[in-house]
Amino acid sequence: MLAVAALLVTAFAPAPAARAATGTNAVVLWNSNAQTAIYEVARQGPYVAPRSFAMVQGAVYDAVNAIAGTPYQPYLRAPRAHRGDSADAAVAAAAYRVLLSLFPAQSPDLDGMYAAALAPIPDGRAKRGGIAVGEQAAADMIAARVGDGAFGPATWTVGTAPGQWRPTPPAYASDGAWVGDMRSFVIPRNDMFRTAGPPALTSARWSRDLAEVKVLGGVHSTVRTQDQTEAAIWWHDRRLTEWEIKRQLAGTRHLSTLQTARMFALADVANADSLIACFNEKKYWSFWRPVTAVQETGDPTWMPLLTTPPFPDYTSGHTCSTSTIMVTLRAFFGRDDIPFSAYSADSGTTRHFTSFSSALAEVVEARIWGGVHYRSADVDGARIGDGVARYVLAHEFGRR
Repeated sequence: MLAVAALLVTAFAPAPAARAATGTNAVVLWNSNAQTAIYEVARQGPYVAPRSFAMVQGAVYDAVNAIAGTPYQPYLRAPRAHRGDSADAAVAAAAYRVLLSLFPAQSPDLDGMYAAALAPIPDGRAKRGGIAVGEQAAADMIAARVGDGAFGPATWTVGTAPGQWRPTPPAYASDGAWVGDMRSFVIPRNDMFRTAGPPALTSARWSRDLAEVKVLGGVHSTVRTQDQTEAAIWWHDRRLTEWEIKRQLAGTRHLSTLQTARMFALADVANADSLIACFNEKKYWSFWRPVTAVQETGDPTWMPLLTTPPFPDYTSGHTCSTSTIMVTLRAFFGRDDIPFSAYSADSGTTRHFTSFSSALAEVVEARIWGGVHYRSADVDGARIGDGVARYVLAHEFGRR
């Protein structure tokens, strides 16, 4: 495992940029624009948004990589490009066209973003060439995702016996069952990281898991600290703080446009597949959430600190996702000990981390502190995320 990790770090550490990114990084700008369209306006949940981000960033990467002379493997293919084509125009065109295909009702706002991004670029062959490259990359991505199963008719299995999932208070909602059946971006099978499943209800491991989340994750817990409460809310932020983290790293690490495009595509494509694998697990095991288990095993008034998401517990989507992102970032930069921080409007706090692994370690705990997952779901979710990340790192986005 250590040898594999060393190879991935060597293969994916960014080459020195011919020139550091200066001024506005177009990839960062359009990632922010994508967040506005995907989450702030469309309000896609954290299990839906990864598909949209993977489409945007995958297209942006293929466009920028083509203009740079294709030094890395294309994700889909390298559109025809010419020396001197504007990378900024390509980024804008690729992101704009994908977002427009996903959210046609947002056309007025997206049109405005696109016009504002193109305005500073001088008219001429370079601008026209960049737009053409970006539009082709977007068209390839849009075509590749036709009929991928997104927003399909799948439903969760609902049970009433101990251990079986059922909708949870307060909304008793059910959503996202199609995610586990959606066609992946890279991994060959959605079930390739199948686990042994949640602990048996007769096991000591299950008893420990239940007792831990009951004591630490309740809304009125007297054991959870203030810092743990803030961490639980921070990690539950529906804006998915990794957006801010990746944008921050692009600036603090002085990444070029190509390096930024590659980092974002690697993390977001892998993240989409991680959620697919995780939700495939959820559908297969259909395990009950802590609020159901605690209420039905002796404490009918117990409620978690956080609102429980509308799908089964095992495995944790958040730890799957965070594990994938942190593993890919560690491989991309070739080191773990890069500090970063991010602000959450939900918690009103900023959390600071000294490394990618320290962030992953905290989210495993935070989902327990929030009362929405058992430790087994968090730990096994992180393992799935690690496996998906390593597979994507070994098969996509490498140097040619």
